[in-house]
Amino acid sequence: MNNTEKFRAARDVLLKFREDYSSARKEFSWPLFDNFNFAYDWFDAIAADPQRADTPALILTEPDGTSARYTWAQLSARSTQVARWLSDNGLKRGDGMIVMLGNEIALWEVMLAGMKLGAVIIPSTTQLTSADLSDRITRGKARWVITSSEQVAKFEQVPGEYTIVQVGGQAADGVLSFEDSRTAEISFSLDTPTAADETMLLYFTSGTTSKAKLVQHSHTSYPVGHLATMYWIGLEPGDVHLNIASPGWGKHAWSNFFGPWIAEATVFVYNYERFDAVALMNQMDLEHVTSFCAPPTVWRYLIQADLGALKTPPHKLVSAGEPLNAEVISQVRSAWGQVIRDGYGQTETTAQIGNPPGEEIKVGAMGKPLPGYELELRNPSTGQVAEVGEICLRLDPAPVGLMKGYFEDQAKTDEAMRDGVYHTGDIAQRDEEGVLTYVGRADDVFKSSDYRLSPFELESVVMEHPAVAEVAVVPSPDPLKLSVPKAFVVLAPGFEAGEEVAESILKYSREHLAPYKRIRRLEFTELPKTISGKIRRVELRLAEGEQHAKGQVPPREYRDTDFPRLKSEG
Repeated sequence: MNNTEKFRAARDVLLKFREDYSSARKEFSWPLFDNFNFAYDWFDAIAADPQRADTPALILTEPDGTSARYTWAQLSARSTQVARWLSDNGLKRGDGMIVMLGNEIALWEVMLAGMKLGAVIIPSTTQLTSADLSDRITRGKARWVITSSEQVAKFEQVPGEYTIVQVGGQAADGVLSFEDSRTAEISFSLDTPTAADETMLLYFTSGTTSKAKLVQHSHTSYPVGHLATMYWIGLEPGDVHLNIASPGWGKHAWSNFFGPWIAEATVFVYNYERFDAVALMNQMDLEHVTSFCAPPTVWRYLIQADLGALKTPPHKLVSAGEPLNAEVISQVRSAWGQVIRDGYGQTETTAQIGNPPGEEIKVGAMGKPLPGYELELRNPSTGQVAEVGEICLRLDPAPVGLMKGYFEDQAKTDEAMRDGVYHTGDIAQRDEEGVLTYVGRADDVFKSSDYRLSPFELESVVMEHPAVAEVAVVPSPDPLKLSVPKAFVVLAPGFEAGEEVAESILKYSREHLAPYKRIRRLEFTELPKTISGKIRRVELRLAEGEQHAKGQVPPREYRDTDFPRLKSEG
């Protein structure tokens, strides 16, 4: 059995038991390889299939509605041509290659070409500054940069010995023009097969609680590991999958590259400049999208619009990045007749936990361990297995979808892999049926009096209030209780910050939360986020601590004690 056949056999087990979780867990085992290259062993093999070759692997639609379709055969040939051209210009196997492109065809061509070359691909968002890029080039040991004409100027302030390839526009002296790759021969192969554990990707984490870590993935940990992601989404051959994610982050590769293409589905990207819920839904109708994945932020924007604008809703709806609130799930189910299935993973892994198709959904839960992943919850203080604890992945054996480690940082790798498990840093609770519910980052959970509180649990309740578009809860220092829950709120359209709305939100919290969990303070503000869109609660928490240390009360803060009708017992 060759690599393609072996990979297909493992995939087909998951397709067969797509709606039978127990059987999928029992029958699936990771395919193990000595050598594997996703671009050669899978993508090119699909492209050579006469029944699949001329079907679209990728559809790109621009804001003006113009659309371009790229078949499996076209992308296979073009990526080989790009690999040949880069090789002819000096790119060597193992060279670090920063890829900083938007949702344009060159991104997919370069990703596949990089795999064929054996380059170490370093996906990077176009939002990075020159200082960010200097850090990435130094820590990632990048020798090559492939970016658009709009981004080239950022590198004028970035020291280092590296070659720039410019996509689009007129390249300056000393910069290679990507357009020249179209004259290269469409023929390329490596001298020796790609080792399964050869480094393929370096991803910088989004840094919600600390400086971004540099995650190292191999030619199997991501391509093969995303079999679990495909299963969670429920993708099948022929699906048209739309994923809202920015290039440069792991989730873009999850669902705009590996997950759909493993399933032989079509990747559809609506390359909008500014989010417009109605325009997005119109494009979904036009392209007959059958599967849709979006982060919680996008789902929250969608429910502010008329969901009825989508005439043919996808029958597969998923979300990842941060936990989804029950209110969002309820509104989408009411409008589209489908339940959004939450999933969980990290830059360090593929999808680990999720609600796959066919399973009874516990609203607000992250689901169960996906096929190929064995986990346990451990008390962060004692290390003992518990019903509430840190999500830890067993390493006996390690799941294929787990990273190789943190690039050139053995201390951090050892810390994450200690005691025979991989420590995610996330806390979850398991119920009697084995369903896991997200509690929060270990760094975010806090104590109020003698109670440990989960920001996510409190945020889920506050989000139910019609005036709230987004919310983050952090501890606010208190002389009696150590800390009390404080909500930082972004208001929905049509609501104005002020005493009336603040009292209404605090009142709702009082009515729907136990006394020890109630929101005691509230502030209207914008939420600090990472450039991947995740809320940086650590920033709010530090600022709150600093203000109270100085004896300052934020001018836009409201407290339950400000409202006589809300004065409570404790």
